[in-house]
Amino acid sequence: MARTFRRQRTGQPIAELNVTNLIDLGFMLLIIFMITAPLIKPEQTIPVNLPSESKSPQAKPDPATKFETVTVKADGTYLLGTQALSLAQLSREFANFALQPKPPVFRLRMDAKSTAQQYVAVLAEMEKHHLSRISIDTQIQN
Repeated sequence: MARTFRRQRTGQPIAELNVTNLIDLGFMLLIIFMITAPLIKPEQTIPVNLPSESKSPQAKPDPATKFETVTVKADGTYLLGTQALSLAQLSREFANFALQPKPPVFRLRMDAKSTAQQYVAVLAEMEKHHLSRISIDTQIQN
């Protein structure tokens, strides 16, 4: 017995809603977010016990400002973004940043147990290359 799949000609609109395309779109967006989420701010995944400060209002940065992160860990290692460098290598990277027409703002992330000498060494290298745009990351006290 053969069945015909023709619709009867009536004056009524089709009452079905095809959601297949919406489901495909939802899955595609889910895949895009799963791929891009690990790429966002990888340097904030480096475990560092930041020094604390009292809560105060913060100014919003200019959206066009480029940021680079320098992390000083408690064991004395230096990281530019997620790349571990010695102080001499960090100085060479600062020299490359100094050649840019608009150098980035450097976010200093320092472990609370790192020494003041390590902090001063990074600042001295930045000063040597005339890089003066610095932001220091801290955690808020409750």
